[in-house]
Amino acid sequence: MNKVLKWFKKRGWNAQKFQKECWKAYSEGKNGILHAPTGSGKTYAIWGGIIEESLKMKKHKTGIQAIWITPLRALAVEIQKAIQIMTNDLNPDLKITLRTGDTSQKERGNQKRKPSFGLVTTPESLHLLLSTKDHQKTLQSLKVIVIDEWHELLGTKRGVQIELAIAYLNYFLPNLRVWGISATIGNKDLASKILLGSSKSFVTVNAEIKKKIEVESILPKNMERFPWRGHLGIHLLSHVLEIVKKNKTTLIFTNTRAQCEIWYHHLLDGNPELAGDIAMHHGSIDKKIRLWVEDALRKENLKVVVCTSSLDLGVDFSPVENCIQIGSPKGVGRFIQRAGRSGHQPKAKSKIYFLPTHAMELIESLALQRGIEKHKIEDRLPYLNSYDVLFQFLMTLAVGSGFNQKDLFPVIQKTFCFQTIKKEQWQWILNFLVKGSQSLEYYDEYKKITILENGMYKVINKGIIMRHRLSIGTIVGDATLKVRYQKGGYLGSVEEWFISKLIPGDIFTFSGRNLELIRIHNMEVIVRKSKSKKTRIPSWMGGRMSFSAHLSNLLKNALYEETNKNSPEFRALTPIFDQQKKESIIPKSNEFLIERFETREGFHTIFYPFEGYAIHEVMASLLAYRISLLKPISFSMSFNDYGFELLSDQSFSKEDFLDNNLLTKNHLNEDIEMSINISEMSRRRFRDIAVISGLVFQGFPDKPTKSKHLQSGSQLFYNVFKDYEPDNLLYQQAIEETFEHGIESGRITKVFENIENQSIVWCYCSQPTPFSFPIITDRIRTNLSSESVEDRIRKMSLQLEKGKT
Repeated sequence: MNKVLKWFKKRGWNAQKFQKECWKAYSEGKNGILHAPTGSGKTYAIWGGIIEESLKMKKHKTGIQAIWITPLRALAVEIQKAIQIMTNDLNPDLKITLRTGDTSQKERGNQKRKPSFGLVTTPESLHLLLSTKDHQKTLQSLKVIVIDEWHELLGTKRGVQIELAIAYLNYFLPNLRVWGISATIGNKDLASKILLGSSKSFVTVNAEIKKKIEVESILPKNMERFPWRGHLGIHLLSHVLEIVKKNKTTLIFTNTRAQCEIWYHHLLDGNPELAGDIAMHHGSIDKKIRLWVEDALRKENLKVVVCTSSLDLGVDFSPVENCIQIGSPKGVGRFIQRAGRSGHQPKAKSKIYFLPTHAMELIESLALQRGIEKHKIEDRLPYLNSYDVLFQFLMTLAVGSGFNQKDLFPVIQKTFCFQTIKKEQWQWILNFLVKGSQSLEYYDEYKKITILENGMYKVINKGIIMRHRLSIGTIVGDATLKVRYQKGGYLGSVEEWFISKLIPGDIFTFSGRNLELIRIHNMEVIVRKSKSKKTRIPSWMGGRMSFSAHLSNLLKNALYEETNKNSPEFRALTPIFDQQKKESIIPKSNEFLIERFETREGFHTIFYPFEGYAIHEVMASLLAYRISLLKPISFSMSFNDYGFELLSDQSFSKEDFLDNNLLTKNHLNEDIEMSINISEMSRRRFRDIAVISGLVFQGFPDKPTKSKHLQSGSQLFYNVFKDYEPDNLLYQQAIEETFEHGIESGRITKVFENIENQSIVWCYCSQPTPFSFPIITDRIRTNLSSESVEDRIRKMSLQLEKGKT
């Protein structure tokens, strides 16, 4: 019996089949990927093999022998603690160290002088390590690299970073073993091939664990016939307080940081006795506060934590008994991931409550339950030809020991992202870094790399080296300002664009406190506590998550299937469905619903594809453009995850719309280009590309470049390339990413193909329907202050209940 198995038994654990499979495969020197649900024991499944092998060595080599990559700093801390426990018990001479953006310069120096057996780090910190001159010597003893939470990295540019790093490490460490760990993902085979490459043989281990997830919808006692958005589900606060009261520890997941702040305040107002037992966790809160919250969760010192996706990933909070999801999670995989925060032990049941922010989301609750039952997990769409990441990677090697371009080119070609790169493109990239490309060749600052006499590509300018090391990474955020009390003490950071709207004396809520703005000084927001109840909630750019295609299909099936009619959710929705049928229909699977009604605002035309906010935003602009070709007309538009509205002061006829087949997929991309400002969208996307590739500098830690300057700087490059160098690879990348990842052109094509196979049902209604009401109120909410919204919508709802428009 091996020592790891004995260690498991000593702790009263039964090693699971998938863990034994991983240990065996590792002992045979194989590469592999493990697919297992959250909380099933994935970490020890991999580390057990590594530590078992270390016990067979008579004498250990010096240097790092195992690197463990995680996407989150908080998760890195958790992993380091977990594997150090096993290591201390089985091979106490070995140390596991941690290196992230939070690691001090002194600690990094210690790690360099006395390298540990294992290193837990992030993709960015790994690339920082590769930017050192002696990194090949530092890593010469490396035997294995483990990529944790691969499902989270795949489909992002951080995933491309990992691809490049692994290909490069395999180049000078041909016997390196690569292992991936993934939880919720649909396209498992592709995920494995992207991580491990086509040239390596590998094993795939699937944990045959059917994690029991119990989902319970929180149902209102009285269902409004006209559900509306804007209150974020706060009307169900009493139900949440009851759940919190009867459980030891509850995690409440929100989709945005603003929603997180709002719910935290309402919970405290609803039950002041929670003071001291409630905390908040999101990415903008100061690191020290977040670490305190995580530690307090482990020690069972908190009863409830309101959080965002900052607590989505594998951190082990065993005391958590259940979770609450506020509103749509936008995907089955994300919902399962969040549910798995409770019952975070093998074979333990996970419990999650679904709280609808408006009544229609109860159908989504059913869709999520069906998705869990059928294990319908979303695919992750990988990036292709991310030249900005390649630029950064080449600079990383060039500021370190340098690279030989002939040797490196086949290494790059082995990655999934750059499998189609041609020699001409490779030479263009090298020329760009050496000469500045044809449009920048007269500016010395863009001639970053020097070709040495021995043919090595190397950066010799110390200023360029320093700026590059400060810029390593692919996460580009808006400029943030630290929030600090006047008398000292940091609370976290807010985005510049939000704080720039405030003047001294304004009150805003942040980190669970009402704060008065005193002044902005040296990129810091100086504040003091305020007792004022009238406050503003910070909002963050990109707060809306995209609705997945999987969840869209499940949602439509949940609406259409007769078997759902007896569910608690459908029974609760009876008043809404009855009202809907009076004015319109509930569409069947072969029907596409369009509603038309007139109010004092004008003519409302509502379309129901049920495809998610992002898709509907594009479809609304596209149809508005196509209708305008029939007659001069302008529209106001609004959208939610279920449909979209075109509002105009004049009517367009049903006959013209249907006779001209405006819902066709023909000429789709051309019409999208005409209807949406693709140039503006790609210009915005180019900002990130310019930062990642190093064209523009984000600034120094104590003096970041303002977001408006980043935008204007990147726009200048965009315009130059567009006008004088249209074949520039970075410019072309911005356009391609806009179509593939911005407007999801492939998915929109499928949506129109589906519509072509449906019957169009056009309903003339006397007033707004329950299906349309949330869409209309979304538009009102964006145009009015929060106080006005509640009054206006309540008045509208009362009028509709009485049958008046």
